[in-house]
Amino acid sequence: MQNLYDVIIIGGGPAGLTAALYLARAKYRTVVLEKEKFGGQITITHEVVNYPGVARTSGAELTETMRAQAESFGAEFMLAEVEALELSGDIKTVKTSRGELKAFGVLLATGAHPRMVGFRGEADFRGRGVAYCATCDGEFFTGKEVFVVGGGFAAAEEAVFLTKYARHVNILIRKDNFSCAQSVADAAWNHPKITVLPNTEVEEVFGDDSLRAIRYRNNRTGEVNEYRDPQGDNIGVFVFAGYAPATGLVKGIAELNEHGYIVTDRSMKTSVEGLYAAGDVCVKALRQVVTAVGDGALAATELEKYAAAMHRKTGLHPRMPKAEPKQEAPAAQNSDFFDANTVAQLNGVFSRMANPLILKLHLDDKPLSAELKEYVEALAALTDKLSVEAGNGSDAPCVKIHRADGSWTGMAFHGVPGGHEFTSFVLGLYNAAGPGQPLDEDVRSGIAGIHRKLDMKILVTLSCSMCPELVMAAQRMAAENENITAEVYDVTHFPELRERYKVMSVPCLVVNDGEMVSFGKKNAKQLLEFLG
Repeated sequence: MQNLYDVIIIGGGPAGLTAALYLARAKYRTVVLEKEKFGGQITITHEVVNYPGVARTSGAELTETMRAQAESFGAEFMLAEVEALELSGDIKTVKTSRGELKAFGVLLATGAHPRMVGFRGEADFRGRGVAYCATCDGEFFTGKEVFVVGGGFAAAEEAVFLTKYARHVNILIRKDNFSCAQSVADAAWNHPKITVLPNTEVEEVFGDDSLRAIRYRNNRTGEVNEYRDPQGDNIGVFVFAGYAPATGLVKGIAELNEHGYIVTDRSMKTSVEGLYAAGDVCVKALRQVVTAVGDGALAATELEKYAAAMHRKTGLHPRMPKAEPKQEAPAAQNSDFFDANTVAQLNGVFSRMANPLILKLHLDDKPLSAELKEYVEALAALTDKLSVEAGNGSDAPCVKIHRADGSWTGMAFHGVPGGHEFTSFVLGLYNAAGPGQPLDEDVRSGIAGIHRKLDMKILVTLSCSMCPELVMAAQRMAAENENITAEVYDVTHFPELRERYKVMSVPCLVVNDGEMVSFGKKNAKQLLEFLG
């Protein structure tokens, strides 16, 4: 059985990557499935100083090291969205956007996503003043008054990070003090650009086309205060009030607690035979990288025993993939854009592309255009499936993806597709060239059923970990339907779009020049539902 694994790990954060390392090192065939970017939530943390043995690093650097370690022992990695699980019997089925995979055991390491508080106006101003990611959206609030809602580790740390941009940061804590380590709390209490307001809760935020005011109440004295910028400028409210577990895949299948977290025993085993869980998705007292790593290691050692028992019971032994002979990497690996590991992954994608594509560059005389030109030419130098042509300079800097016959696929990137958008750009090429990532039949028919013109602009920043999912969904639709276009803009370089649509958070989806505007990530199904 070619697609049989010992263990399928769902989620590429620290818990999943650690489990992959342990399992692969023990010679069990393992694949890690991740729908966005390997590394998880920690990749948006700019500084990690409490991971034992590592004095100081970034979340992205730490998890990339974990991924490379696991890969060196033979762990496989796949960017795909898991859509459903069939967990009965000895062999489990994991249905993904790239087809079905089989395994003896499944590890759920899907983590958690920021939770909304529910104060009045929160949903109405999401993306126009209310935000949930300082790394993604902090720059939008340069020189403005900012309020942080929450009293945990994230609230304290991200408030300090926001002082890089904001004129002043106010932290609203429901209790007397932060609930995190005192050293982290002290950094916020003692920062000259931060005011901490204990025993304080948000009542309401309001404004016009942007967030203009916040009303909050002291829950001990009952005193109510309202803040409006003296100059009439907009303000920002960042919510760091905990996380909601990503357990939708196992709802109704495995035991969850009242808050939606998955229940495990001390061995990380769930209520379903062969299903284990690790990391922030579990019921636990502390959610940190170090505890996620511990969960992943423990779950992996238990899954080793489980997979070995299944070998004996079924007589089936998944085969580890054959190691590819090492070849001299192309010269482009030494460029400023692609290292040897990235080149190897790119070559895997290019080898599966059915048709050639033309990358048409629209440039001006600005430095960003020169960077885009170098970037695209370095990418095209890796394969004969891509060629580069000059465009007319409109919307510069921009790269538009055309078919070999010169027709436009409807896909474009305005800026340089690096950071978190590198993977989405490459997958966009694969989808445009064919055969592309598999689609559920209902999604494919839904895309085919769109007969009106839909011009989608997706406004992103390269630091946003939540943007690629929407980008990939929109581009997939454009690749399938000639009535649909999907143009991605690094809004850092297109401030006029930010002003026109009052964008204070990404991703932002603009349909038909403002006919519909939406904020937040969406997969293909959710995007279809939004478009109606």
